[in-house]
Amino acid sequence: MNRLILFLFLLITLSSGAAEKDYRVIPFESFGEGEVMKYRVHYGFVTAGEATMVVDNKLYRLNDRPCYRIDVFGETTGLADGLFSIDNNWGTFLDTAAVIPHKSYQFIKEGGYRRNRIVDFDQQQRLARLNKLHKESRELVEVEEYEVPQNVQDMVSGYYYLRTLNYDKMKEGQIIAVDAFFDGEIYDFKVRYLGKEKIKTRLGRKRAVVLEPIMPDNEVFEGGNPIKVWISDDQYKIPLKVRANLLVGAVEVDIKEFRPGR
Repeated sequence: MNRLILFLFLLITLSSGAAEKDYRVIPFESFGEGEVMKYRVHYGFVTAGEATMVVDNKLYRLNDRPCYRIDVFGETTGLADGLFSIDNNWGTFLDTAAVIPHKSYQFIKEGGYRRNRIVDFDQQQRLARLNKLHKESRELVEVEEYEVPQNVQDMVSGYYYLRTLNYDKMKEGQIIAVDAFFDGEIYDFKVRYLGKEKIKTRLGRKRAVVLEPIMPDNEVFEGGNPIKVWISDDQYKIPLKVRANLLVGAVEVDIKEFRPGR
């Protein structure tokens, strides 16, 4: 009888362990609960908007996994707000160990345009359920289900995943590949590591990792590699600056405030 009990105990333990192994583990210390980053969006000397990235002060539990809730808010200000008002909220529930999303959402207000979406991820079954909501009431209108790659990211979680990588071990020109799901499409997102340099910011002069998203041909951006991202080369890997070269000039996003999380 004792052997039978021991056998059942081991069986349950091993089964639980097998389920847990379906999730990867990425050690990192770059962000945590309570982190806040604020940015100025500008076109030359003209401020066009503000953006804020916030990690909630508490953890949430989705799919029986602890998660950070991360929100990204973007809005126009001043003259830009009068010309074309934008008030957007993107968010994700990010697995604290595997650094993958279990749920994402977007609530978009751009002029008279509205779009509301919630995506539920089943990372073990490799499925994404896209919930399309009414543009005003946010009531559920339609559900679509998609097969997705293992450890797929959303638009917000992929950005935070880049903050967990060890760039000291990378060679200049190395490509980072990230699978991302967005609005019913799967994107093979690629970022090129360009090396490190020092830049001037409101947080002081910072040594930064330089990344270059590889963009498909389009009619908005200028040149073959129009976007660069600078991330602080320290414990926090703070996104410091983004520069996008457009056909009509350059838009920049610069950090103006950083409060570290736990």
